[in-house]
Amino acid sequence: MNFTVEPNERITFKVRFEDEDLLVIDKRAGLVTQPGKGHERDTLLNGLFARYGAQLQNLGRARDFGLLHRLDKMTSGLLLVGLRPRAYDALRELFATRAVRKFYWAVTAKAPNKPTGVINRPILETTDEMKLAKISSAGKASITAYRVLQMSTIGGGAAALLECRPVTGRLHQIRAHLESIGCPILGDELYAPRAVRGVAQRLALHSHRLAFTHPVSGETVDVESPWPRDLLNLLKKFGFERPDRVRHGDTPSTEAELDLEPN
Repeated sequence: MNFTVEPNERITFKVRFEDEDLLVIDKRAGLVTQPGKGHERDTLLNGLFARYGAQLQNLGRARDFGLLHRLDKMTSGLLLVGLRPRAYDALRELFATRAVRKFYWAVTAKAPNKPTGVINRPILETTDEMKLAKISSAGKASITAYRVLQMSTIGGGAAALLECRPVTGRLHQIRAHLESIGCPILGDELYAPRAVRGVAQRLALHSHRLAFTHPVSGETVDVESPWPRDLLNLLKKFGFERPDRVRHGDTPSTEAELDLEPN
């Protein structure tokens, strides 16, 4: 079979959940999600085609070859991929109705003023050569719920470990929202001040959990990813415990539970 996307067996990833309808895979930091200029054959999708090429080709470009969302290059963690047209279309509808719950860990330069909250600030995607997110009243509605898991004043400065749930799915949403409240993510080369960028070896953002209703079986699928190995030293630097080894309870799970007052 001739594939639209060139398969590349050297691109590795971990499968956290798999059946005949869908995948939940774990992407490492530094890996681009899909081909584009300068990354024609070294992306996650190239690796997926090496293993699931027939199913993804059948979905076609109109269904993004199974990709239901993306992660920034330097963000690690979980991604949802459809393998069959019916499942893909149903999952796309779940995303449209905000029924797919996504959870991220982020290490920030300081803690928010409130231990839990909702950032409700519209985001405008710039049209420059490099697309960036800008907080602007001219942008689209954007909502991120967060809670502070741990705080530290050791390791050369203040820092906080947060869990974030993006209710909407805008470009660089968590990164732009946290920066807008004075809590830039460590290692963020696009939105953090220069002094904050070098504190972490890469963007300290990890997609650690996806929860949704299976589009065919109707069962609940709740998949988790452990804290990434390449950010272990960052936890040690600030004396943080690994969040995947500490039970913190649950974050707000539906829009009805979210306080949508602007932060």
